[in-house]
Amino acid sequence: MTKVKNSQKTAKKALDTFSTKRGPGRPQTVVPSAIEGRADNYRGILDHVWDELWIPLSAAETEEGVIAAFQSAIPNETQFSGSAGLILKVLKERTFPKRRQTRINFLADSIAGLGIVAPRRSRDICAEERARQRSTHHILRFEYYVECSCRYKGPSLDHACPKCGAKISEDWLPSYQF
Repeated sequence: MTKVKNSQKTAKKALDTFSTKRGPGRPQTVVPSAIEGRADNYRGILDHVWDELWIPLSAAETEEGVIAAFQSAIPNETQFSGSAGLILKVLKERTFPKRRQTRINFLADSIAGLGIVAPRRSRDICAEERARQRSTHHILRFEYYVECSCRYKGPSLDHACPKCGAKISEDWLPSYQF
């Protein structure tokens, strides 16, 4: 019995399945956007209480001292108490900044990883996420096509007629513009 040369071959792998095999590189242990969001939240909190917090926090030598500093600045605080060891480690870093706002940003970005990643990696993740957000495209300017009473027909210039300068009424513009 002879075989047909152009017989249909059976597929070894279906086209609609997904690979269960992990991709290259180390497995991801944290979500970068969550770390960056937590760091932004910490920045806001620390900015509000920094004047009351910094003096006892800088004098703290133990985890209990860090917890006491946060309790004195923020009564009934539980968010930072779990990270007392990590906060103490960040405060002892030799690269800890000298100025107020950079201290707040440095501390917030460092502890946002919650100890799952190192403080340095946490700061790197925050910087990468912020750079990614800055690089997204957004509309810089939008214009309208106008027909003016001066007989000009064409695109507007800064929401006005380029020929006579007549402004577009605010009733015609979207509410988010102003």
